[in-house]
Amino acid sequence: MSNSSSITQFLLLAFADTRELQLLHFWLFLGIYLAALLGNGLIITTIACDHHLHIPMYFFLLNLSFLDLGSISTTLPKSMANSLWDTRTISYMGCVAQVFFVLFFFAAEYFLLTVMSYDRYVAICKPLHYGTLLGSRACVHMAAAAWGAGFLTALLHTANTFSLSLCQGNAVDQFFCEIPQILKLSCSDAAMREFGLLVFSVFLAFGCFVFIVVSYVQIFRSVLRIPSEQGRHKAFSTCLPHLAVVSLFVSTAVFAYLKPHSFSHPSTDLVVSFLYAVVPPAVNPLIYSMRIKDLKDAVWELITVRICGAINS
Repeated sequence: MSNSSSITQFLLLAFADTRELQLLHFWLFLGIYLAALLGNGLIITTIACDHHLHIPMYFFLLNLSFLDLGSISTTLPKSMANSLWDTRTISYMGCVAQVFFVLFFFAAEYFLLTVMSYDRYVAICKPLHYGTLLGSRACVHMAAAAWGAGFLTALLHTANTFSLSLCQGNAVDQFFCEIPQILKLSCSDAAMREFGLLVFSVFLAFGCFVFIVVSYVQIFRSVLRIPSEQGRHKAFSTCLPHLAVVSLFVSTAVFAYLKPHSFSHPSTDLVVSFLYAVVPPAVNPLIYSMRIKDLKDAVWELITVRICGAINS
């Protein structure tokens, strides 16, 4: 294939060759997908229905759940369909859409996690200014900026990637379309354009990472000065879930996109992409709902009310 214009479809990497393992993969991914839908859906419904949770921290968590739902819905359904119907194909425009939405949701989530670290910093280090610095309008603007920055990042990378000449076939060594795998199909000289854009994105992402680290250094210093053990425990309970999510998200995504070519192997790439594309959206609701008491209580209250209402009716 001389260039991308002659490609009408791509071939995704299959998890298994035998029919039994393909069906096992389908049911496993279906279980993970339903768990992610249920967990994030519960958080969205709980925060929307409980007026006690209408504060900045839960507003940002609501946005995070929407992004998690979008990201996992971009990757898993197509992979499940391919396993169920014993095929590997995805259309050219389907691959373009997958690359765009994967980048959009993950970039927006990373920017939103940066905003959430600022929220925790203000809440713990500057509690008297919390209402002023994080009013409803400011929260909406920061969330909109995260979504907008994710959209712009995805648009630039997707347009640049698919403007390259693809001269190495159409087989993608991944269960969904992602930029590192598409670049392997491009001509080496043309790929330098995407590399320059990637370097800019790395510097931007590194700036967000430094902001998160500095915020948490200040947070831990303030928490350790809290005299009561109960106060320290409450402060940590709202910060540690966010820190755990950031650590999992950043470590796996950085390894997936910036690992040396010597570490690139289909099985390794598959495991790493699963860790950054599937695991965070599925476990984020569990991390937050188990560690933050107010949210956990609200979720259980919502579940019990719905169950009791269904029984009574």
